[in-house]
Amino acid sequence: MTERLEPLLVISGLTATGKTAAAIGLAHHFDGELIGADSVQVYRGFDIGSAKPTKAELRGVPHHLMDVIDPDEEIDAAAYAALADRAIRDIGARRRLPIIVGGTGLWIRALVRGLVDLPPVDPEIRQRLEAAVASQGPAALHRRLAELDPISADAVHPHDSVRIVRALEVYEQTGAPLGSLRARHALGEPRYRTVHIVVDMDRDQHIAAIERRTVEMLRAGWVAEVERLRARWGDEVRPFGSVGYREVLAHVRDGVPIEETMRRIRKSTRTYARRQRTWFRGEPGVSWWSHSAELPEPSTLERIAKDLRL
Repeated sequence: MTERLEPLLVISGLTATGKTAAAIGLAHHFDGELIGADSVQVYRGFDIGSAKPTKAELRGVPHHLMDVIDPDEEIDAAAYAALADRAIRDIGARRRLPIIVGGTGLWIRALVRGLVDLPPVDPEIRQRLEAAVASQGPAALHRRLAELDPISADAVHPHDSVRIVRALEVYEQTGAPLGSLRARHALGEPRYRTVHIVVDMDRDQHIAAIERRTVEMLRAGWVAEVERLRARWGDEVRPFGSVGYREVLAHVRDGVPIEETMRRIRKSTRTYARRQRTWFRGEPGVSWWSHSAELPEPSTLERIAKDLRL
């Protein structure tokens, strides 16, 4: 069946492992264009903390699906997949290779496999769960989710009330954990002829990379960026709940000292990386790379070309 599918190279994996650098190198090698799969880079203005590549870093490689929407707009996996499908068609029409790059696992799964068929939102259940978030706090509902649906709980931050509520809602509607439903769906038919590479790093090297990147982002003006974004959009826009931005916002708004802010960023980034690793280990047919800054061995490049039938 994959004979008739369009080729797609996916470079995903953990935060701060050099996915973009690897994807840029592969784009030059295979004459490709990049398509982002990052749930923060899609927002205009959220640049430094999401590690958006600069024009100089891209070295002439086109990069699609960055700066797509304003911070007060919503986007989900289905909407992302539709945008990515369109970009893939356009790149294919130019006879170039589309290369997905990013670490938002659900978006990548939605693109390469489609989404699991879930019931629509139940307003009564949604209202009750949102009231529970308001009265008890998201962490309390996250603990409940961990008992009912540990797969989803492990993949969702304890403060991400939107995803916590949705997972609990699906459990009430279907009697089945959303994490299990998605895991079974991940084994379904592919939508593209995909080679999926997950970038990882030695633990000690990764911790050092997170530390180094945190310092570099703060030196590059991350605090000033958050001040500008807050002045225009307020505190409640969704990307301010993402890793790093949440901590810098607390520094700007609540006066958390910068050293404590850095500690919190490092901790939340490591936690997020563990969730990413757990997610991608559950994806079928992926290959893991431990080095990302340079192109792989020639034999690996040949295998990618062979699998994609380039």
